[in-house]
Amino acid sequence: MKTVVGSHISASGGLYKAIERGESIGCTAMQIFTKSNRSWFDKAITTEDATKFKQAAQNSSIQSIVVHAAYLINLGASKPETAATSTKSLLHEIERCTQLGIKYLVIHPGSHTGSGEEVCIKQIAHNLDVVLEKTEGVMILLETAAGQGTNVGYTFEQLAAIRALSTHKRRIGYCLDTCHVFCAGYDISTKDGYEKTIKDFDNILGLEHLKAIHVNDSTKPCGSRVDRHAPLGEGTIPLKTFELMMRDKRLADIPKILETPSDEEMLLWTKEIKMLKGMIE
Repeated sequence: MKTVVGSHISASGGLYKAIERGESIGCTAMQIFTKSNRSWFDKAITTEDATKFKQAAQNSSIQSIVVHAAYLINLGASKPETAATSTKSLLHEIERCTQLGIKYLVIHPGSHTGSGEEVCIKQIAHNLDVVLEKTEGVMILLETAAGQGTNVGYTFEQLAAIRALSTHKRRIGYCLDTCHVFCAGYDISTKDGYEKTIKDFDNILGLEHLKAIHVNDSTKPCGSRVDRHAPLGEGTIPLKTFELMMRDKRLADIPKILETPSDEEMLLWTKEIKMLKGMIE
């Protein structure tokens, strides 16, 4: 089976350096921020920087790169100014992905912050359309949410509703986060529970639209609706679940990316990447 696995890699010191860092710990897939994840906008990527990044990627063993959008972005915010800035920021993120030749951009669907889930879902779909209308090529991946606070996207039905309301469906896919779905109440801790979750995902969202998986353990129990990542094997999701996922032929080609806590030397990610690869060998 194909193994496309890695982690979220820092791009500090130059975007192309993320490629070197990823390769150094055995990544065949990776996720990056193209700018600070705590800012709305950043200075433009120069043609030179984009070229260096694309050349580094082309000459590497990295098979898949996805970008994660800034955490500030909330397309469903009840405050009009926040929603408007979020929409502009997402447009900025897509333009940066285009410059780098990256086709997948992961975003958190959004939070209603008081307006209610139904209103929020409609607003997210509308704002996605505003952005997608002005761009081309890059696909937005809606990430499964844990359901913390007023976040939406913690059920497969909510994610399906966002895509169904969009007029640019072909450019909307999904990113499944193992910690988030578990905390949202999808019990993947048993073989039967894992199988039911994947079947439900396929029936409601379609596995053909699943383009990335965030591989995370959880410090909190199933259904807690609290998003807290843990290193693999140290949380409430058993290692057997990750073994089932790694051996699942339906998910074989989908990049699996760690967002677990790690250290500056990335020693924990090195260990976890090796462990995940070993699960299918």
